[in-house]
Amino acid sequence: MRWRYILNTVGVLTLFFGATMVLPLAFDLFAMDRSLMPMVKAMGVTLAAGAILTLIFRHEKTETISQREGMAIVAVGWTAIGLFGALPFYFSGAPFCFVDAFFESVSGFTTTGSSILTDIEGLSRGLLVWRSFIQWLGGMGIIVLSIAILPFLGVGGMQLYKAEVPSPVPDKLKPRIRDTAVVLWKVYALFTVAEAALLMAGGMSFFDALNHAFTTMPTGGFSTKNASVAHFDSVYIDVVITVFMLLAGINFSLHYQLLKGRPLAFWKDSECRFYLAMCLILTLVVGFNIYQTAYANAGQALRYAAFQVISIVTTTGYATADYEMWPAMSQTIIFLCMFVGASAGSTGGGMKCLRIMLCFKYCYKELFAMIHPRAVTHIKIGGKAVPEDVVRSVLGFLALYMALFALSTVLLAGIGVDFVTALGAVAATIGNIGPGFGLVGPVENFSQIPYWGKWLLSWCMLLGRLEIYTLIILVVPEFWRK
Repeated sequence: MRWRYILNTVGVLTLFFGATMVLPLAFDLFAMDRSLMPMVKAMGVTLAAGAILTLIFRHEKTETISQREGMAIVAVGWTAIGLFGALPFYFSGAPFCFVDAFFESVSGFTTTGSSILTDIEGLSRGLLVWRSFIQWLGGMGIIVLSIAILPFLGVGGMQLYKAEVPSPVPDKLKPRIRDTAVVLWKVYALFTVAEAALLMAGGMSFFDALNHAFTTMPTGGFSTKNASVAHFDSVYIDVVITVFMLLAGINFSLHYQLLKGRPLAFWKDSECRFYLAMCLILTLVVGFNIYQTAYANAGQALRYAAFQVISIVTTTGYATADYEMWPAMSQTIIFLCMFVGASAGSTGGGMKCLRIMLCFKYCYKELFAMIHPRAVTHIKIGGKAVPEDVVRSVLGFLALYMALFALSTVLLAGIGVDFVTALGAVAATIGNIGPGFGLVGPVENFSQIPYWGKWLLSWCMLLGRLEIYTLIILVVPEFWRK
């Protein structure tokens, strides 16, 4: 482990991150916003820290980096970015103590969308822009953005890409990993601009449209309003955001193929078919369940069912209704959706549809083997056999995911949080969803979580965003041995 190289790289990432503060800073300057000085101080501290790390830990040019070093860079880099991203909130004063500022920052970068804020609309506009912008940066990933822009990270970039991209099998769309990162960011930016334009066409102000576009495509869910998207009470806005949440939950390599003139790309991909079919079926089931019980009108039932189901499946976390007031069956479905997640290669969190499909196919294979013990079978996705090492990795991921969910729930309950809230809070944070159940439901926030609970849930958010392995492997003794 070449720690000088690792810390030097983290220093460069920190410098780059500090430079991204120019956008909210420009907004503050233009509007002469009260968050101007906190942003200036935060930018200065971040740039200074990045420069110090870069200068102190100089290293020779290297041709390759190992997978262990890639994981260390991503884990340390994301933690550092969470800390520096908290500075604008912390320097702004109330309502942010440092743990609250760190929680809000990590929630933003991991695109979780959980918040400690009780009055979002009371924040300055500059901080609201920063809050949305960090979700947009975190959606495709700071590391991936850096690989796209900083040429020296193109060397050995695949290790960083594999450690950071939320997918069991990262897609290389181009021969060079840097070109792949550029393509992904172009598609991401294009959809963001398109959504902002459509929201403005529906009557949203430029400010609100920009912020909601910044937080829809990364499936983040931060809103500029206390009541989230429900504030606008518009069928048009609900439909636009629902469509873009659905698109954000699809593997971005398929979007690229679609833009390249392959309209059947979605249909040919088995995971995409599974994801879209799941969203449709769950929407119909929940819509039928809440019709006549929560809503007298069938159209309203489908509208709110579709928005909430897709928001949770894609781990966006926007809300237009309080699903805790729905029948028990619908609440149960919403809770289970928190574990599924969107497609691999999307900006969504959770376990991912591809892993769920592989798990189902593995279970079927085991049942088939009991009936035909001499048969030789392979698990296939899209007509291609899945390598055994990938299957083992997926099963290991699912086991680790549930084990960490259970452990974190027990620890949170041990801090003094009630059972329902502990379940909902951990499911919402480790799945990068946002709202949970109990005291952290869709019309509540995380301000009531105890001090140590916020640190625990921040850890859960990082675990979920970095796909468990990248962070948890740092506590394995063998990782540090030569």
